[in-house]
Amino acid sequence: MDKKSRYGVLLFILTAAIMLSAGLAASAEEKAHERRIRLSAELLQKMAAEDDSAGMADVIKSGKGVAIFPAVTKAGLVVGGQVGEGLVLLRNPNGTWRGPSFMGLSGASVGFQIGAQSVGLVLVITNEEGLRAFTGGNSFKLGADVAIAAGPVGRDTSAATDGRAKASIYSYSMSKGLFAGISLEGTVLNQNRDANRAYWGRDMSAAAALKKPASDKRMKKLVDSLNALVKKAPR
Repeated sequence: MDKKSRYGVLLFILTAAIMLSAGLAASAEEKAHERRIRLSAELLQKMAAEDDSAGMADVIKSGKGVAIFPAVTKAGLVVGGQVGEGLVLLRNPNGTWRGPSFMGLSGASVGFQIGAQSVGLVLVITNEEGLRAFTGGNSFKLGADVAIAAGPVGRDTSAATDGRAKASIYSYSMSKGLFAGISLEGTVLNQNRDANRAYWGRDMSAAAALKKPASDKRMKKLVDSLNALVKKAPR
């Protein structure tokens, strides 16, 4: 084999290796976003099973959408912090859903219980200001760019009605089987464009993704879980 032929073979092998690597990366991301959808559905099912989830259900029913982070993990052993991956869905007035758009979370400590390694989070978007935070840019900080408060639990939702004027987002958590509202001020949320591309098959901003109906079969279990939770609302 002459020098030119060897160069051609090497170029072919290199090109094939690059394509294979890109394909494996895309496959891994596809599996990752599908896993987020499944885990999000499972988190909602666990929350709905709690006796005091009616307040959360009522806030979702009257709200604009939800951001779900099924497994937020500790970012360090010494300095408090957390990281997590999740997704956002917006709710139409008729009760149907739009999205998803995928997001990442990082920043201040969630307040893990002793011995807990992860916590499930649900952020309920209550008003137009909250919507703009999730659709208006690449990232935003809870408490600084948009008001957030621990979500009300139980069947008495008067606190939710009073607080909605102040908080654009209500937060809920589940860790070690315990369900509660939680404060997340200082946490940063950012768009995950790679996951959006993997799910939608092309580049997709959060604003564009959240205009599309959540009617794909990949979303059925999650949408069903959300609707089942909403049915627990007392009014």
